[in-house]
Amino acid sequence: MKIVKNIFGIILLSSITLYAAGKLNVVTTLSTYADIAKYIGGDKVDVHYIVQGDEDAHFVRPKPSFAVMLSKADVFVSTGLDLELWVPTLVDLSKNEKIRSGQPGFVAAYDGIDLLDKPTNLSRSEGGLHIYGNPHITSSPLNLKVIAENIEIGLEKNDPANSAFYQKNLKKFKDEIDKHVFGEKLVKLMGGKLLTKLADSGKLIDFLSSKEYKGKKLIEDLGGWLKKGMIFRGKKIVAYHKNWIYFKQLFGIEVIGHVEPKPGIPPSPKHVEELVQDMRKNKVKVVLAANYFDEYKVKKICNKVGAIPVIVPMYVNGAPGTENVFKLTDYWVDHLSEAFKKVEEQ
Repeated sequence: MKIVKNIFGIILLSSITLYAAGKLNVVTTLSTYADIAKYIGGDKVDVHYIVQGDEDAHFVRPKPSFAVMLSKADVFVSTGLDLELWVPTLVDLSKNEKIRSGQPGFVAAYDGIDLLDKPTNLSRSEGGLHIYGNPHITSSPLNLKVIAENIEIGLEKNDPANSAFYQKNLKKFKDEIDKHVFGEKLVKLMGGKLLTKLADSGKLIDFLSSKEYKGKKLIEDLGGWLKKGMIFRGKKIVAYHKNWIYFKQLFGIEVIGHVEPKPGIPPSPKHVEELVQDMRKNKVKVVLAANYFDEYKVKKICNKVGAIPVIVPMYVNGAPGTENVFKLTDYWVDHLSEAFKKVEEQ
C-alpha cells in the first residue's frame, strides 16, 4: 500500500494539468454519465471518465492515474450504490475531500430512481448480491432523465453562475429523450411527463391501445424506440447477467433465465444444461449479453438451441457507433430488432 501511495504522489506531482482552465472539472465513473455531463455542461465543463464503455463496472482496478483524475475534480459522478465498490479507495487516494459522499462535489446518479430487484434475503449464497437493489440503472433511457437531473444539480451547486445554462440544457436533454423513447408526435399530444409516468407503471401500451383521439387509437401515434421495439415486446429471451432489468421493464421483454446461475457466479455445466432445456421448453431464440462477458459461452449456448446471440456494449463508447446515449440505445434496439426479425424468418 505504501508503494502505491508513493507512486501516486510521483504521478500527482509530475502530471500536467488534465483539465482546461476556467471550466468545471467533472469526473464520472461510467462513460454514460460522462456523456450526459457533457450534454448538460456544454462548454462550461471538462469531463473525464474511469470505466471504459466495454468494461464491467464491477471490476475496475483503482489505478493511481484514476486518483490523479479525481484529485482535480470539482464534481464526481458515481452511481452511488454498490456497482463501483472500488470508488472509496480511489477517493481516499485522491485526498479530495469535496468529492466524498455527502459533500457538494459528489453526485449520486441513482438518487430518485425506483430501484428494482431489492433483495429480501441477504445471503452470500445468492452470489454477488446488491443490497440496495439493482444498480444497472443506465439500461433504461427513462432513467437517464433522472440521472441528468442529478448531474445538473451537481453542476449548479459548484458553478451557480451558470445555473440558467445548465437548466436549459437539462430541459433540452429530457425533451430529446422523450422524443426518442415515445416519438415526437405522441410527446406533442400527451407530454413527456404523463408518458413517462404511464411507462414507469407498466400501463403505457395498454393505455395507448385502449384510448382513441380523433377517431384512431393512440397506439398508432407511438414512435421512437418503443415503436421500433414492438417486435420484441412480450417476447422471451435469456440474458447473461441481471443488468438489463430496467430495459426489460420499459420494453416489455420477458427474461426467462440467465447464463449466470446467480449474479457474479460463473455458469456450471449443470446450470448450462438446465438453461438450455428451459430455452427449448419456452422456445427462446435470443440471448442478450453485454460485450464484457465471455462471448464464447454465449455463442456455445446459442449453438445448442439455434438461438441468436445479441452482444452489445453496456455503456457509451463501448463499440463503434455508440458515441452518445442516443446512439447507444439505438444500438441496443436495432440489434434486438434484427435478431427477432431473423427469428421470425427461421
